[in-house]
Amino acid sequence: MNRVILMGRLTRDPEIRYSQNDQSMAIARYTLAVDRRGRRDSNDGQQTADFIGCVAFRQQAEFAEKYLRKGMKIAITGRIQTGSYTNRDGQKVYTTDVIVEDHEFCESKNASAANTGMSGFTPANSRPEPSQAVSDGFMNIPDGIDEELPWN
Repeated sequence: MNRVILMGRLTRDPEIRYSQNDQSMAIARYTLAVDRRGRRDSNDGQQTADFIGCVAFRQQAEFAEKYLRKGMKIAITGRIQTGSYTNRDGQKVYTTDVIVEDHEFCESKNASAANTGMSGFTPANSRPEPSQAVSDGFMNIPDGIDEELPWN
């Protein structure tokens, strides 16, 4: 079974291209920085990361183009695919990519905006963030929000 689940941050905005055949297909390439769990760099105690190339096709590529930005924390599922090609110097280059089958956001819009450099961004329906929880671990619900709750 070839199944991969990764969670990390985008190192740059996805690079989007469209195939040039009769039925144009979107192709997105991006790199995820994925922390190595439990490993620390021996020099300065910082956590190390792997930089994993990801490729998405069709609807997943269009999703990446529309919603994914540098610094966002996402989780992906997919499969590993290896390949090779000969570069301009005549040397054989081996590749390993994750072919993305699904994307998921791993943090709120506000947290993501802070990591992508859009700190002035606030959504129109801004709600309290979990970081505003009271000491018992529950989030404060503002007064007058009862009409918006789905179970009312």
